[in-house]
Amino acid sequence: MTFSLYDATIPSTLQILRALDALLDKAETFAVERGMAPAELIEARLADDMLPLGYQVKACAVHSIGAVESVGAGSFSPDRTPWPTDFAGLHTLIRDAIARLEAIDPGAVDALAEARTTFAFGQTVMPYTGANFLLSFSQPNFYFHATTAYAILRSRGLAIGKRDFMGIPRFDR
Repeated sequence: MTFSLYDATIPSTLQILRALDALLDKAETFAVERGMAPAELIEARLADDMLPLGYQVKACAVHSIGAVESVGAGSFSPDRTPWPTDFAGLHTLIRDAIARLEAIDPGAVDALAEARTTFAFGQTVMPYTGANFLLSFSQPNFYFHATTAYAILRSRGLAIGKRDFMGIPRFDR
């Protein structure tokens, strides 16, 4: 079996995005049951100097489909657009990322492995191959933001655990 760039990135990213979408459902239910304004969770932070849940969710979309598309375009820059301020908007971001990732041809992702791409942030420009960018920059960022989103919700009292973070593993058929 050949292990490809697609195999190393997309299936696990989809698994975690689907789990994150389900976590947002639980967060929305939690807020309703406790009479909380959605903003109490969406703007919640682990620490004062960290960005809130809404940003963490947006960053998961950016470091999934956004990263793959940026490699194809040859350059990635941080997305400075505002994050959604309601659960519907956060769901839309995640579900759009899922749908776009599901539509990607595995061969198209594999073809990006040696593509030249740059990370550009102000005066900082860092060169990468597509594989190095996806595996050493965006994938770690994706998992950091997914973990932080989970941790914010857990810290606010949601009864969630490891299974909620991991979602449904891919079993052999």
